[in-house]
Amino acid sequence: MAPVAHVLFSRFLNANPKNSKWFNRDRFVLSNGHACALQYVLLHLLGYKLSLDDLKAFRQLGSKTPGHPEAGHTDGIEVTTGPLGQGFANGVGLAIAQAHLAAVYNREGFNLINNFTYVFTGDGCLMEGVASEAASLAGHLQLGNLVVIYDDNRKHIGPLEVYSLTASHVDISIDGDTAVAFTENVEQRFLSYGWQVLHVNDGDNDLAAIYNAIAEARKESTKPTMIRLRTTIGYGSKQQGTHGVHGAPLKADDVAALKTKFNFAPDQTFQVPQATYDFYTEFGKRGAELEAKWNADLTAYGQKYPIEHAELARRIAGELPADWEKSLPVYKPSDPAVASRKLSEIVLTAIAPALPELLGGSADLTGSNLTKVKGSVDFQPPSTRLGTYAGTYIRYGVREHAMGAIANGLHAYGGIIPFVATFLNFVSYASGAVRLSALSGHQVIWVATHDSIGLGEDGPTHQPVETAIALRATPNLNFWRPADGNETSAAYYVAVTSKHTPSVLSLSRQNLPNLEGSSVQVARRGGYVLHEEADEDLTIVSTGSEVAIALEAAGKLKAEGIKTRVVSLPSWFTFDQQDEEYKLSVLRDGAPVLSLEASSTAGWAKYSHEQFGLAAWGASGPYQKVYEKFGITGSNIATVGKKVVEFYKGKGPLASPLRKAIHL
Repeated sequence: MAPVAHVLFSRFLNANPKNSKWFNRDRFVLSNGHACALQYVLLHLLGYKLSLDDLKAFRQLGSKTPGHPEAGHTDGIEVTTGPLGQGFANGVGLAIAQAHLAAVYNREGFNLINNFTYVFTGDGCLMEGVASEAASLAGHLQLGNLVVIYDDNRKHIGPLEVYSLTASHVDISIDGDTAVAFTENVEQRFLSYGWQVLHVNDGDNDLAAIYNAIAEARKESTKPTMIRLRTTIGYGSKQQGTHGVHGAPLKADDVAALKTKFNFAPDQTFQVPQATYDFYTEFGKRGAELEAKWNADLTAYGQKYPIEHAELARRIAGELPADWEKSLPVYKPSDPAVASRKLSEIVLTAIAPALPELLGGSADLTGSNLTKVKGSVDFQPPSTRLGTYAGTYIRYGVREHAMGAIANGLHAYGGIIPFVATFLNFVSYASGAVRLSALSGHQVIWVATHDSIGLGEDGPTHQPVETAIALRATPNLNFWRPADGNETSAAYYVAVTSKHTPSVLSLSRQNLPNLEGSSVQVARRGGYVLHEEADEDLTIVSTGSEVAIALEAAGKLKAEGIKTRVVSLPSWFTFDQQDEEYKLSVLRDGAPVLSLEASSTAGWAKYSHEQFGLAAWGASGPYQKVYEKFGITGSNIATVGKKVVEFYKGKGPLASPLRKAIHL
């Protein structure tokens, strides 16, 4: 794809290599991230912070040129790609972000936010379901600012053969000819999504056709565009057109022959003619001039629209409005019991006016997730009369995976804090995107409702058992399971203020009482003592809907002379970040600690000596009956607690489960 990369970056892409974070730059995404050597070379030639020595250290430990592009690691990389299809969906998110912010802030005479998003993609990306989901939504949303260039590479063909626009069966993937698994008509698929599809039949040589296709794509304002670029994988090498060139380096004689063919000295490495540097330097100059003009326009905009300018500048800087947290709801024990999904809705309703950067949506579960703020407008093409691009609520449809990956793109663009919603169980559909959120540091907030066997009648197909530990095990991901209103407000506070960490808010379907001893301030520490006892015999540590059950059990145990503390631990991630003294004051030495949660007990050994939860899948029925079936009731937990106390009696003072020889 070197020819199309050369044309795109030298003729069309508006960006400033000396300031890779200029806000109105065009965004480029290499969805087929295994081709990152091409991108690294371009970034070096263009003058980004990537030296020739960095290129020589390709895929070496600690280098700026890792095996796949990593945002935040290499200057000029917009999003982390590699897992196929993710970058495609990120590109849709970047395009949505531009359309939204343009609709909110652009004014007559001030077309401040008008960049394009360009995505390189290949057969592997287009086989992945996440790309199909994202492409479908992009077509519906009429994202004319999105241009996807499809590397439709082919096997080596003879001089008498012609290119067929429908014969994707001659393409190459790791397994070889894509005829073994991928024979659909990609063009017709994208046309059915509502995309414009353009063609370049000789992507190896026809620079004029490449230029014309990109220029034509930029003219279409009501449809995203795919440019189907027919290329030869490994073009010019002895193995061109075969899967052998896909993931393995060329042999020395092939490299020498290839260099000779393209007029390079075969015995030299990393040779860059000065004329090449000079040519690409002009791109950098153009980008600097564009940014300077944009900055002047932004200043003029501020003089005419000072309120909008101040808000836009704040959002670009990633700063939150002063005192926004004062809008967070606060509860007292006498307040009525409410499901934490409803408490989440109350928080969103309270903070949305103060946080215009919140851009939310649900995967076809709005009425269950309770994520649409009253009075908010849908993000929709104006022509549909269903909303506007200035709208702050996205109807993702049943596309959880794309939703998560699109949200990553929304955050990567800047000026937006995305929140997305589904049932907790169905966050699993989006695990690839969630993982990249955590790896890349994207501040995406997942509103994950119906979070346990407490959802009741829908049964084990919908009841998450293993989901919580899978998410808790993900580095740099904050999984919250609040027990009441104050903890829900605390979860949102931490999620909104954590600029480089995604959060999953695990929320109940059933009503939860507001608890004595909880507060937003103390819950912000991730774990705290909800019910204290001196010289306790037992501590029960719990989360979410089971905290009230733990309190009930503690009351029953006290009536039998067994003093029981109760600890609420809504966020392991946040609690782990507290100082050692505080953590050991919450889960202290002396008495055994029993964990209680209506899910898998995996992971709880870090915080408890004994664990009670689900050993297998849930069951269908009214939620109270389901809880009884699995012994998660105040009476049974009291019985379990007595067994734990009896087991550890006479074994001497117990060390806190937090005391370990090794801390990672």
